Amino acid sequence: MAIKTILVPVRGDGKGEGVLDHALALAERFGAHIEAVHARAKPEDYLPYGTLISRAMKDSILESARANAEGEEARFRLLFNEYCAAKGLTVLQKPPSPGNRVTASWREETGKQAAVIALRGRLTDLIAVPKPDGETRLGSNTLESALTETGKLVLMAPPLPVSALGAHLAVAWNGSAESARAVSAAMDVLNGADKVTILVADTGSSIPLSADDLVDFLRWHNIEPAVQTFETADNNIGGPLLEQAKAVGADTLLMGAFGHNRQREFILGGVTQHVIAKATLPVIFAH
Repeated sequence: MAIKTILVPVRGDGKGEGVLDHALALAERFGAHIEAVHARAKPEDYLPYGTLISRAMKDSILESARANAEGEEARFRLLFNEYCAAKGLTVLQKPPSPGNRVTASWREETGKQAAVIALRGRLTDLIAVPKPDGETRLGSNTLESALTETGKLVLMAPPLPVSALGAHLAVAWNGSAESARAVSAAMDVLNGADKVTILVADTGSSIPLSADDLVDFLRWHNIEPAVQTFETADNNIGGPLLEQAKAVGADTLLMGAFGHNRQREFILGGVTQHVIAKATLPVIFAH
């Protein structure tokens, strides 16, 4: 799938510029368009739940909420325009972008950010989100919504400066449908990389499709990957996977996001949870 549009949710968490930097680094490799989307809270969400209040107080709360939302949107839009000007990005509201130039646009939606991303994310090629905060879990709902509700690639950006993204791609491989889906969904990213390294855990058990099988498949797409096997301890794969990605010099990790539904709640797998919590390099997930 060609990467021509990248969706970036922004809000007042101080992470917007860092995520935009990661999105821009990837967009520059493909001449992609970046769409920043801000989710404006509904004024009704500010009303106290289960408490009787006068009509006058209700009107006052709603009016204050609307004013705050408008002020927040104006402030974020100004910061976005200043960012685009500093990076030399042309701001467009309608496609297509001229040639292969990287362009950007702003979108304002109403609702909770996770719900907005679940909907708008279905019509983009990749969604870039910040790594969730480990203590407050801020951003977890947006990440999980992007992973489970859109069917699109999700780039998780760590809170670190980006130097390169997608130049050396490490691919987490275990022969599963999830890892195969990640490879197919990210074929454009793989083709655009200068180097691809397949990472395979040595768990002592065979896997249904070996790294050599993946090598043969990628060669049909004119990709010549390296293969690196790494040791695990006590079935702990997430930690050694991240260590090996760093050891081979990868700037980005590609992996399938494992998970299942349990009583209507989506539960991420252990390896996926570990990578989300501990990754210090950008990670591209496919679910």
